[in-house]
Amino acid sequence: MGSEKQYIDLYKEARQMIIGHSAAAMNAVRDKAFENFQRQGFPSRKVERYKYTDMQALFEPNYGLNLNRLEIPTDPYEAFRCDVPNLSTSLYFVVNDAFYSKVLPKSHLPEGVMVDSLSHVASENPSLIAKYYAKIAKTEEDAVTALNTMLAQDGLLIYVPKNVKLDRCIQVINILRADVDMMVNRRVLLILEQGAEAKVLFCDHTADDRNFLATQVIEAYVGENASLDLYSLEETHAKNTRVSNVYAEQETNSRFNHNVITLHNGITRNKLDLIFKGEGSECWANGCVIADKSQHVDNNTLIDHQVGHCTSHELYKYVLDDKAVGAFAGRVLVRHGAQKTSSNEVNQNLCATKESRMFTQPMLEIYADDVKCSHGSTVGQLNDAALFYMQQRGISVKEAKFLLEFAFINAVIDQIKLEPLRDRLHYLVEKRFRGELNKCEGCKLCK
Repeated sequence: MGSEKQYIDLYKEARQMIIGHSAAAMNAVRDKAFENFQRQGFPSRKVERYKYTDMQALFEPNYGLNLNRLEIPTDPYEAFRCDVPNLSTSLYFVVNDAFYSKVLPKSHLPEGVMVDSLSHVASENPSLIAKYYAKIAKTEEDAVTALNTMLAQDGLLIYVPKNVKLDRCIQVINILRADVDMMVNRRVLLILEQGAEAKVLFCDHTADDRNFLATQVIEAYVGENASLDLYSLEETHAKNTRVSNVYAEQETNSRFNHNVITLHNGITRNKLDLIFKGEGSECWANGCVIADKSQHVDNNTLIDHQVGHCTSHELYKYVLDDKAVGAFAGRVLVRHGAQKTSSNEVNQNLCATKESRMFTQPMLEIYADDVKCSHGSTVGQLNDAALFYMQQRGISVKEAKFLLEFAFINAVIDQIKLEPLRDRLHYLVEKRFRGELNKCEGCKLCK
């Protein structure tokens, strides 16, 4: 028993406190999650899906946890400015792992739509939460999901009822704030009923110069003929460790567009598990990573084609500088009987220095004979001939390098359907490559 012992001891000692500050629907699965975590322990590198990140080392340090749910004194609406110009959003905040409900957006949501504290809704409407919570995020299959489930006391619920189409993007700012080294366990439940449509943007930021460890579990249910665009943008700092597991389930003729962008971080480990439950569905899984110094970014995906006539697209691109380490492992599983499946998976990587490292493992596992599936991966360095050509025309080495990296990564940014967000990301990516600080203009938290 290694670094997990402190969490086992913590749960045994603080179980009543954890339960007392949460809701019955979340507490109902807590003990089972603890048993599964105790049985599994943190995965070692011998576990296939975790071989590129040392999970034991990530969870070994001693972090504080706000199990008493002490209030963090701040008004993020007054202090934090992370709005994307020209993008009209309904803006919400999650401070550490608690939904900020003191002040809510003035924009009116359509009737029946809920954006609220998961714990609060679970106490008001327990049957809704019990129907979906911890159903596809299976604690017996992943130790980090089990840890999150046994410790999470609150979270975020986004619920869009049948045939409701949201015109405004829901933007959620995740802010990490603490005076001591802190661990937070965020939980998100996204439910789109039949025919519903929504766009959701998560922005991760750190507001204090402390060591943070954030676990996050997102469960996304995309109903029949529903459409969900989910964007995740990380702009944290080098002392931040982020472990995020996204679970998605698609019903018949649904659409799911998942984009994960890592611009600034310390250590990041993202996992996406997507299941096609109904025929005629389509998903896009795109990833964009820019890392330098000693940053580490590991993306792991599983696209599970359980039924036929579904289509999946994957495109992940990395630009690694200095001593950064990147990893991508993508598995497409086409089960027996899932005929007429179409899938393409692409991972392209640029190592700007000899010291940077990229590990890539695209995989196809096919048990049907009438499918169209492809996968490919490349790892390379900047083209010397292109650099020389640009220098011959008066462009400096630094500027030439920037132009090539910028053009390379924009293939992912251009996949984003929200035009104002896409334009904003072009701007942020340019600043990132030029080495400029990423502190949001107008933000009063970091001053």
